[in-house]
Amino acid sequence: MRIEHVAVYVSDLDKTREFFESFFEGTSGERYHNRNTGFMSYFLSFQNGSRLEIMTRPDRYTEDRNENRLGFVHLAFSVGSKDKVDALTLKLKEAGFETVSGPRTTGDGYYESCIQGPDAIQIEITA
Repeated sequence: MRIEHVAVYVSDLDKTREFFESFFEGTSGERYHNRNTGFMSYFLSFQNGSRLEIMTRPDRYTEDRNENRLGFVHLAFSVGSKDKVDALTLKLKEAGFETVSGPRTTGDGYYESCIQGPDAIQIEITA
């Protein structure tokens, strides 16, 4: 058994799609649009076969994005090396995205950094 995909609601569908395509090598499928509800989504595929569905609809609202809230907290992407973690973190920072932590080695041995992506989606970048 495997997780087929994870989904997240966002406020700006195209901006979020471009973010994952530009920084995480995501490949987007066609946009789906349900004209009755206003729901729209893209599926993004990544190198290892994992997929992310980004969704929006007019009746969604922003809730508190506290990192200690219940529910999903972050998405993690493994880039393969410490140098790649450092380089991608710097690239995201230069593009105006907030670095939450790192790059650093955590207490459980991960080399990682965390950034805030669109809609305060926390992205963990690991070696």
